[in-house]
Amino acid sequence: MSNMDVAALNQAVKEQSLFVVQMMNEMNKVVVGQREMIEGIVMGLLTGGHILLEGVPGLAKTLTISTLAQTISLHFQRIQFTPDLLPTDLIGTMVFNPKSGEFSAKKGPIFANIVLADEINRAPAKVQSALLEAMAEKQVTIGDSSYKLDHPFLVMATQNPLEQEGTYPLPEAQMDRFMFKINVSYPTKADELEIVNRMGVNDRPTINTVLTKEQLLATIKTVDAIYVDQKVRNYIVDLIMATREPKLYGLGRLEKIIAVGGSPRASLSLIRAAKAHAFLRGRGFATVEDIKSIVYKVLRHRLILTYEAEAENLKQDDVIREVLAAVEVSA
Repeated sequence: MSNMDVAALNQAVKEQSLFVVQMMNEMNKVVVGQREMIEGIVMGLLTGGHILLEGVPGLAKTLTISTLAQTISLHFQRIQFTPDLLPTDLIGTMVFNPKSGEFSAKKGPIFANIVLADEINRAPAKVQSALLEAMAEKQVTIGDSSYKLDHPFLVMATQNPLEQEGTYPLPEAQMDRFMFKINVSYPTKADELEIVNRMGVNDRPTINTVLTKEQLLATIKTVDAIYVDQKVRNYIVDLIMATREPKLYGLGRLEKIIAVGGSPRASLSLIRAAKAHAFLRGRGFATVEDIKSIVYKVLRHRLILTYEAEAENLKQDDVIREVLAAVEVSA
């Protein structure tokens, strides 16, 4: 990039990040703490990456997503996933019109900009798979016709990791379509006290719309243009390759731990998320530190571990930590 391009990009980042800061400030009116969750959701919004939030009930997962939707003039739909939900309840169906004698498509709630799939693992596999085409191709097929979804289109899903009875775990192919998996933890004692003080009354703060659809689309273009040096790109590929062929990176122990490594979608998610992470910090270029900050969210749901890992009580985050320690930045 020329110096002129870099200067223009940095100026665009500086101007447009103000809208994002305002948006996050509005969200902080009702969501106390949970910075990692809020930043992750915003990065998904800025890159078109789907987000999976996992945590016990009551941690403001649904509240955070619905509040985000209020700050932007976008079409938002919340779908409560239940065992009796049908694919047609999600994408729509063909309806017969007795006056014209013809069938026409009745579009379902998935035709929105932001779709909240609440408790996604409570619906059967047929319903979950109805999301696949929408998430990957940004289109939906009803009858014999395919319909493009509006841009931007984003699926934000929640699930409870504890209550597994009567649930349907997401298949690996669907998990891979989520850019991030964010583990939502309990608030700190200070945050919990702030929640009690602020939200212990019936009156709730008013959330203002601070970002138009046009402003958001312009910001998305700016994020996409953020510079990623070849050294950073090489580091991304090395991280992913180390999960597939750990022995080549001095991680022979992990060959019996990792059953399936990161896919090419993982590499693409890392570079897109790194750009968004740099944008949130007011930079027009991504660094290795950006990669290290978001790699857990990108990889933890993509790595499939073996029974040996379970026997050693190893989790995906433990494996990612070992990979980060072993893989160096090439010159």
